[in-house]
Amino acid sequence: MREIDLATWNRAMHCQIFRNSVQPQYCVTFELDITNFLRRIRERGYSFTFSFVFAVTKCANEIEEFRCRFWEGKPVIYDKINTSFTYLDNGSELFKVVNVEMQDTIEEYVSLAANTVREQKEYFTAPIGNDIYQFSSFLWVSFTHISHTESGKKDNATPMIDWGKYFIRDEKVMLPFSVQVHHSFVDGVHIGKLANLLQDYLDNFE
Repeated sequence: MREIDLATWNRAMHCQIFRNSVQPQYCVTFELDITNFLRRIRERGYSFTFSFVFAVTKCANEIEEFRCRFWEGKPVIYDKINTSFTYLDNGSELFKVVNVEMQDTIEEYVSLAANTVREQKEYFTAPIGNDIYQFSSFLWVSFTHISHTESGKKDNATPMIDWGKYFIRDEKVMLPFSVQVHHSFVDGVHIGKLANLLQDYLDNFE
């Protein structure tokens, strides 16, 4: 990571204004068409969870604003963001938090994620890092909005990403998708960029 130079950063004033807000994080929910993506990963025999986490992380990492965080009170930008996701233990209604380093290809990531889930016995292995996207699936409901448990830390700029139960509409498979971000770094235009990049990736995944 590298520290952002506030003297030359064009977003310095926006960052400070939103940082002083009572609630600087905000959440946006929209739908994604996963028709092609779901068919392709089923053909490969891949886990949807692992595959989708890779897809979102790959696209979010292409947007600089999604790689910004606060570190020791200062705004910084990471070269790469990794992943952390919740995963239900077999035969249990309790989830574990699994941390997996981002890989160059979906094949490598799916394999590493599967091995990590299989080998991890603890529910929580360590505090969640700063250089991650935090994922959680909500598979029982096709939600139209979701909120999150807040730590109360105003400088927590880790994006929180959720998806719900997919459903069929007009012969397309649609997925509720939600992303919570810190307004000091991410505006609506950047969420729009993520939505477009991600939908394009899902549509053209081979």
